[in-house]
Amino acid sequence: MPSFPAAQDLQVATMKRFFQRLVFPLLLTALAACGGGSASSSSTSTSTGGTTTTPTPTLVSIEVTPANAVIAVGTSKQFTATGTYSDGKTSALSSGVTWSAGNGSSSTVSIVFTSGLVTGKAPGTETIVASVGSISGKTSVTVKAPWVAIAAGGSHSLGRKADGTLWSWGWNRSGQLGDESTVDKTAPVLVAGQVTTWTQVAAGEFHTLALRSDGTLWAWGFNQNGQLGDGTTVNRATPVKIGTATNWTAVAAGKSHSIALRADGTIWAWGRNFNGQLGDGTTTDKLIPTKIGLVTTWTAISAGDTHTLGRRSDGTIWAWGGNANGQLGIGSTTDTPTPTQIGTLKTWLTVAAGGRHSLAVRSDGALFSWGANDKGQAGNDIPDDSTAPVQVGTDTNWAVVAAGYQHTFAIKASGTLWAWGANADGQLGDGTTFDNSSPKQIGKDATWVTLSLGKAHTLAVKADGSLWGWGRNVEGQLGNGTTTSVNTPTAL
Repeated sequence: MPSFPAAQDLQVATMKRFFQRLVFPLLLTALAACGGGSASSSSTSTSTGGTTTTPTPTLVSIEVTPANAVIAVGTSKQFTATGTYSDGKTSALSSGVTWSAGNGSSSTVSIVFTSGLVTGKAPGTETIVASVGSISGKTSVTVKAPWVAIAAGGSHSLGRKADGTLWSWGWNRSGQLGDESTVDKTAPVLVAGQVTTWTQVAAGEFHTLALRSDGTLWAWGFNQNGQLGDGTTVNRATPVKIGTATNWTAVAAGKSHSIALRADGTIWAWGRNFNGQLGDGTTTDKLIPTKIGLVTTWTAISAGDTHTLGRRSDGTIWAWGGNANGQLGIGSTTDTPTPTQIGTLKTWLTVAAGGRHSLAVRSDGALFSWGANDKGQAGNDIPDDSTAPVQVGTDTNWAVVAAGYQHTFAIKASGTLWAWGANADGQLGDGTTFDNSSPKQIGKDATWVTLSLGKAHTLAVKADGSLWGWGRNVEGQLGNGTTTSVNTPTAL
């Protein structure tokens, strides 16, 4: 008979086979994962004395972002460096990076900090470089002049910079500059409070209105008719918060009245109301913002000397207040104390109220005017006043329009600047002091983006953020440090 192994020997043999087939391979795998295995290395590893090591990836290139950034003087932008390594992976570089301007320490355009933060110093373009050893990456930064918004009053001016600060200059006898004094200024001074959240500003003859980013409304200056809206008739030389509402979206200042819009589409008015310019159906002055009617579709407003214009979301335009020269455009010369529609068109885009004349741009780019034309401010070559809209020329590429007391400016879609009307103080900027009754191009520049007109001076901003002024300057309203009037655009 064949012999059989003892039970104990059989058990040992079975365990040996189990260990060889299952446990031993698992053990080898575990050792290899720990660098201690004898398996052959991958193409990116080296094996020495039974130990596998992986070379440290090396930095190959650096990308600097954001690319081709644009900032304004006084504002900052954080730049970031991202490295690409020899193993194809990328990672943000948070240490060991040297930041610099392309032209080194002699940079006059920007200030570059060790963290990669770049602050605009002066208008221009330069290269921002991030370096780690011999590896570097770069991008460009363009620094624009700081001005983004302007407001020309009777004889004072204001400008908002990109950093949210508000500056003022010119006539200040009623505190309309808001700098805690009543002394005229021939150069920009910071409005009191060191605030950096101003978003909009409007200037009347002697008073100023402004909004902050939190939706609050502020006012200062002359207050004889309650145009500041603080419930008194006391002048203010520093900004005063008006009411408690935080949903104001737009403001406009007339000679002695004020208009504002809220986010809910309602319109509010206060101040002088002798001609019904507040639109509340009365001729009684109001010392605080008063809601006008029940309409909730107002989208734009503009205030003249004694009249007001408004646009609704359906494209219609409306007018109310003084109308001695037909500035309401409703076919008569009778004052109207409530909003009255101008014509029947529903294709109007924007409105502008001057001293005693008005303008509007239609959706097809056509420009219309009406009201007083004694100085050619209507620009329609009609020697008399008009009580209804009349097209200005035949061009259909008008984009922006603004009206002063007796002069008018507009910007075409091409960015060119055009002017007409009174010019005794050189406010048209054409190098003369002769009035002009039709649009005349001012210079050859095609980078104008916004403008504001005062009683006899003009302010405008170019696409590069630079601020220009011309016209009357006896009160320092041009902000160029003098009281000499100029008849061509002059940089501030």
